[in-house]
Amino acid sequence: MATSTANRLKSTLALFLPGIFLLGFNIGTGSVTTMATAGANYGMSLLWTVLISCAATYLMIATYGRYTLVTGETALEAFRKHIHPAVGVFFIFALGIGVCASVMGVMGIVAEISYEWSKTFIVDGIDPLFWAAFFCAVAYFIFWSGRTQVFERTLAVIVAIMAGCFVLNFFILMPPVGDMAAGLVPSVPEVANSETGPLLLIASMVGTTIFSGLFILRTTLVKEAGWTIKHDKQQRRDAAFTAIMMFVISASIMAAAAGSLHVQGIGLDNASQMIGLLEPLAGPLAVSIFAIGIIAAGVSSQFPNLLMIPWLLCDFRSTPRDMTMWQYRLFVAAISMLGLVVPLFDARPIFVLILSQAFNVVLLPVTVGCIIYLGNRVDLMGAHRNSVLTNTGLGGLFLFSLLTGYMGFQGLMGMLNT
Repeated sequence: MATSTANRLKSTLALFLPGIFLLGFNIGTGSVTTMATAGANYGMSLLWTVLISCAATYLMIATYGRYTLVTGETALEAFRKHIHPAVGVFFIFALGIGVCASVMGVMGIVAEISYEWSKTFIVDGIDPLFWAAFFCAVAYFIFWSGRTQVFERTLAVIVAIMAGCFVLNFFILMPPVGDMAAGLVPSVPEVANSETGPLLLIASMVGTTIFSGLFILRTTLVKEAGWTIKHDKQQRRDAAFTAIMMFVISASIMAAAAGSLHVQGIGLDNASQMIGLLEPLAGPLAVSIFAIGIIAAGVSSQFPNLLMIPWLLCDFRSTPRDMTMWQYRLFVAAISMLGLVVPLFDARPIFVLILSQAFNVVLLPVTVGCIIYLGNRVDLMGAHRNSVLTNTGLGGLFLFSLLTGYMGFQGLMGMLNT
């Protein structure tokens, strides 16, 4: 009986492992910082942005996944074969630069958070460089196995810890239900006394949720799982699980900041401030839970970051994704070392993280445009080409991505000029 129950649990988990992988990749320190800042500065009034972004993410995950189910090709294979090799090179280049900046920014924030949290139980805390080196080593150790199943199962554990921490903190610091309901109605709040205006914050929330690399990697995971068009229902269920959990976790982070800092009139410009600000408002337990959640979010996004460039290169060249090859191990070790840059040179982790997200401003419209083109080609998709409803949704998302991209670009230029 115990064996059959365990087997059922394993089978159920296997159905959602690709979605869990994407969830861990997407909910990182950038998402935590953005959602916490939105909650602290504007309460729950920007919750609608999270809802729309998660719905758009589901559409993109499901549509890109469906393309691979039908054709058996990953996104980069399709770009190279059916559009132009330069498009694939563009994605590798842009995502590669974004990943390198993200590795630096994510580990910088994780090290900073760990340092501030360690002050609660050790005088003067533990040096950020130690924390960065420790978590870089943990991520590389997980990568060393080279097997996708090990990656996915490890990430499932980390994501479970992250989700549990943020949802628990939500119940500890929950804002009024009426405020959460009102936040689902689209509106732009008045500018608070913060460096981060609502328009830039909206663009950042969209950028951290609707991330182009997520959809490119989705096709790799679908192909790796051996799914075909017969698994379309399972693929859509997995995509829905990812999008729903993204909304739950993001909303929980926003609500925790809104229920504690916003009601006290305390603004926020980065997540690490919450460690010091939350303690007198919510006590050391809430602070520890939040810190563990941020650390888990950082590690869960750092690990897929290490995998992205090697996987993209394999997809583009149509070669096996054998991560045990010494070339890839050496390459990933070099990328891992970038995680030491921020604490070693006392750089600004938030700035570095924003820089990494800037590339998505350019990538998202191109990503949407590519799947509109590929998904409507009869010679590739046959009877499974995009429906009218899907094309309408993608068309709306394309225009939305241009608008938020412009908002994000303007906000980023304003930040760089200050």
